[in-house]
Amino acid sequence: MQLDASSWSGDGAFTQLLIDALSSMERVSGVRVEDVPSSRAESGFNFISNEIFVTFRRSGFFGRKRAQMTLGTLEAELAARDEIGPPDYSDAGMLQYLRAERIVPPYQTKGYKLVELVRLYEADAKGTVSPSRDPGGVVS
Repeated sequence: MQLDASSWSGDGAFTQLLIDALSSMERVSGVRVEDVPSSRAESGFNFISNEIFVTFRRSGFFGRKRAQMTLGTLEAELAARDEIGPPDYSDAGMLQYLRAERIVPPYQTKGYKLVELVRLYEADAKGTVSPSRDPGGVVS
């Protein structure tokens, strides 16, 4: 599997968990991870938002190649994993996961809430999302 994380800061433990799961799937040929501009941090919380674009392996003959996997079958495979589970929202073009946890640092400092939003999209062989599946917006 080919991973492009050049536009990702590396923040987000759940995002990393998804990348690890995707990299173990034989029918996934590429993954591109990007930070979303809506990520922000304040004194009481950190909001991390990432997007993952998945390219599936193709098979077939004479230019009639089809993807070996769909977003629906990817959803089922990820839902079957205990550490990931089903998405919080899904439609024909996207899977969305929202995870929140309370982080309490050592030395009796005030804790904060970490909220991580991850969206998965199917990308074509060039790694771009088709216009009908374009995310087209930023979470505010």
